Amino acid sequence: MFVMTWSAIVGTIAALCTTLAFWPQLLKVRRQGGAGLSWSMLSMYLAGQFLWLLYGVLNDARAVIAANLASIVLVSAIVILKVRADRRPVRRRLRIAIDMDEVMADALAEHVRRYNAAFGAQLTIADLHGRSLEGHVPAAHRAATEALLDASFFRDLAVMADCQDVIRDLAGRHDVFVVTAAMDVPVSFDAKYQWLQEHFPFIPPSRFVFCGDKGLIDADYLIDDRSRHFDRFKGRPLLYSAPHNAAETRYPRVGSWAEIRALFANVDGAGAAGHGAAGSSRWLQPRERSL
Repeated sequence: MFVMTWSAIVGTIAALCTTLAFWPQLLKVRRQGGAGLSWSMLSMYLAGQFLWLLYGVLNDARAVIAANLASIVLVSAIVILKVRADRRPVRRRLRIAIDMDEVMADALAEHVRRYNAAFGAQLTIADLHGRSLEGHVPAAHRAATEALLDASFFRDLAVMADCQDVIRDLAGRHDVFVVTAAMDVPVSFDAKYQWLQEHFPFIPPSRFVFCGDKGLIDADYLIDDRSRHFDRFKGRPLLYSAPHNAAETRYPRVGSWAEIRALFANVDGAGAAGHGAAGSSRWLQPRERSL
């Protein structure tokens, strides 16, 4: 008759604890990957288990053999899952910086409307092909035309077609920042802030960047209508088409938010770029940056 002694009970419980200790770890690696696990630790643990298994065989210790066989199976399964996870491409959320005026907000249409009202003109956006409004109007009107960009100008601008839906989708998959050169018109800060909160409430205010030099922005992509902002930017530029930049040929461009949706449809943090609106251009590959 087999009698369980206190020594045997303690030994059995200890064997179960050490054997099953890796079960929760196995489930975690299966769900989240094994990036946090050390290869040195796993190798040393497996080596120790094999030595204990050999010890059990040499001493005919069946409990030791059974416990270490079970441990070897569990740890080996973790090693296999870790190998598979380490071979998968690393995917991270991209950082996409987006300009506001003439990219998200239709500032040009409002500027032309105010100019026509102020000077009794009949200027159209089509008249501005290849030049800015300030560069098109008579020299005598230029100072007054710039003065139209007062604090109230930016508060009620129309949102570009499809802009809200596309940015909402991008923000769900990536880190989106609104980067606007507010220093060009210092009185615009409050109006721009209110406009963004009204039309893009899904972007936290902590991701509104009011600046002068966009070269300071650490992002993978910058969508902007002014090519001068790409001069010192270290990521990938994407020029949003506007009348004033019609002659610009140095950068890839898009003409609508529908094109941007298609362009980013197959771009992810692993750098995999599909055939979007601008094709599979090399610039689509996100640059390496420190996280």
